[in-house]
Formats: sequence, C-alpha cells, structure tokens
Amino acid sequence: MINEKQIQDWLVEEGIYKEKIHDEHANFHFIVNYPEDNVIDLVQVKSKEDSIILGCGTMVSPEHQELIKNSPKSKQDKLIWEFKSTINKFLVDFQLEHPNNIMQLFVITDQIFFDGLNKNALIFNIKKIFKVKIQCMLLLEKYFGIVDENPNNKIEENTMFG
Repeated sequence: MINEKQIQDWLVEEGIYKEKIHDEHANFHFIVNYPEDNVIDLVQVKSKEDSIILGCGTMVSPEHQELIKNSPKSKQDKLIWEFKSTINKFLVDFQLEHPNNIMQLFVITDQIFFDGLNKNALIFNIKKIFKVKIQCMLLLEKYFGIVDENPNNKIEENTMFG
C-alpha cells in the first residue's frame, strides 16, 4: 500500500513539505508548498486507501469577481466555458463555483494510485496542479486584467480539505 513516510521524505527532499495536518477523514494529510507560498493538499483518504489525492482550491479575488459581475453575460459565459475547456486539457478533475455566472472558486484535483506512485509521478502531478491553477489565473487576467488582489503583500493560505 501507500507509504506515508516515503511520500513525506520525497516532499522534504524536494523542499516542498510544509506540514502534516489533522484530518479525521484521512490516513494522512500533508500541506505542500509548491512553489513558494502556494498551498497544495496531498491527502490519503480513509475510504480510498489505494490512492492519494492532490488538490488546490483558489478563491477568485473580490476585485475580479466585481469585474465579472459588471461584465456582459456573454463574456461571463465565455469565461466559464474557457475555464472548463482549458482545465479539461490537463486531464485533471475540477469543480467550479460560479453562482449567477460569477466565478468565485475553482478547485483542481488529481489522483495517483499506489501502483503508479513514485517520486517522479508525485512531483510531476504536483507541478501539473500548479500549472492548471496558473492557467486559470491567466484566463482571469486575459478577460479582466491584472488587479492588485493583495495590496499589503499579505500572504493568505487556504487548505483545500482542512
């Protein structure tokens, strides 16, 4: 089965292990810091002991939400369609929260089964999750420009499953 210590060792070796957190639904739950100041969850769910799940949830900034809200419905529809189309190309699972066509949150997940789990697969999938997140952020900037989401340069971290 999956060796928790081996996974933790790989994350430490690559300098991306942040912490282990308590999660009553998981055998283990690590917070990965890849790249610096970006949180990715790595979870081995109790009900799915033959795999690990990697995930990253990202809240759309209030500034971008306001720009989306004030845009034509056709532009909102196009953004949501392009999000779905773009994320699908990466062969990951995702969830979009967009009530009233206002993109609020996107969650990107991927699963690695124990028979395919090695250091290369783990690091590759962590990087893939991050690349999808960046692609989504680029779509927001493409449609609505760059906004200063964090004027005080304050880092806000959210875990996905915690």
